[in-house]
Amino acid sequence: MNRRHCATAAITLVCALALLTSTGQASAAPVPEPSPSSSSSPAGSPQRYSNADLEKVREQIETLYRKAGAATDAYNLAEEQTKKQSGEIVKLAKAIVEGQTRIAALKDRAGAQAREQYRNGGLPPGAQLALSNDPKLFLDGINKVRQGQQASKSLLTELNQTQQDLETYTQDASANWEKLEADRVRQAKAKKKINAQIKAAEKLESQLEKKERDRLRQLELDAANAAQTAWLSSGAIKDVSGEASEAGAVAVAFATAQIGKPYVWGAEGPGSYDCSGLTSQAWLAAKRPIPRTSQEQWRLLPRIDIQDMRPGDLIIYHADASHVGMYVGDGAIVHSPRPGRNVTLAGAGSMKILGVVRPDK
Repeated sequence: MNRRHCATAAITLVCALALLTSTGQASAAPVPEPSPSSSSSPAGSPQRYSNADLEKVREQIETLYRKAGAATDAYNLAEEQTKKQSGEIVKLAKAIVEGQTRIAALKDRAGAQAREQYRNGGLPPGAQLALSNDPKLFLDGINKVRQGQQASKSLLTELNQTQQDLETYTQDASANWEKLEADRVRQAKAKKKINAQIKAAEKLESQLEKKERDRLRQLELDAANAAQTAWLSSGAIKDVSGEASEAGAVAVAFATAQIGKPYVWGAEGPGSYDCSGLTSQAWLAAKRPIPRTSQEQWRLLPRIDIQDMRPGDLIIYHADASHVGMYVGDGAIVHSPRPGRNVTLAGAGSMKILGVVRPDK
């Protein structure tokens, strides 16, 4: 019975990964079959999974959450661009309305001039004066004809320019609508990927018994501690002693005040945050707006050497820049890790560092 029970549990875990693989969202290896150990749980029942088995599960779950993090960045960027395009469209719509009103007013003026000429037998008053035998009236008439011609020319020029502007506004609005729709499509695709990755990871973990989830959590902590110890032992921050700038101190104070709040993808507070939502809001509190996503933070903010790092700087993680934390000093960061975790302090070297950026450089 125990062997059959183990096999059933293993198949269930494999199916969870198979479901994700079939949608093209991940390529994690199947969960290994349980390797029952001779050790016993506190209740006396044998363990279904060895630490080696659970380590493989941990790595697969971590991979899924990292992929979800990358998709979250794509979602956040698309959302930011959607807001920007929407704002541009509103501005252009107002400009179009103003242009149409201006054209209507100019056409009314042109119509008034035409009606006046009609009432005067097709000649403007200045032209009639120019036909006078009185030299003074003749000269006054010539001047009025010139003024009238200049006014008509200016009116036509203004009308043509306004019509051209209106056409440009309309074309720009059309282009922005296309961009807006493209961003919405990207956002929807990213959201679908995020949900798929998170659900797969949650399903893998849910198949474990509580004591196995506890052991999994301990393995997660052990892996982070081992990476942090190796990083510190390498002398990576031996000479790091920079003090936070005034703005950096404000950002650090904001970020650390959020400790204990849950990770929610796409969230920017105040009750929950994703990783870049936390860092961007912390620097916004310091009156230094920065890009919304970790990938854009890495791409656009000034980069610095780890040896020059100071509290408030942002450490970007993984080759795809899919995670970010804020350095708070003493080799630690504050960050929002992943779904199912809360904003917390962690070792700055507990994950693979891509580089460091400084928002107030």
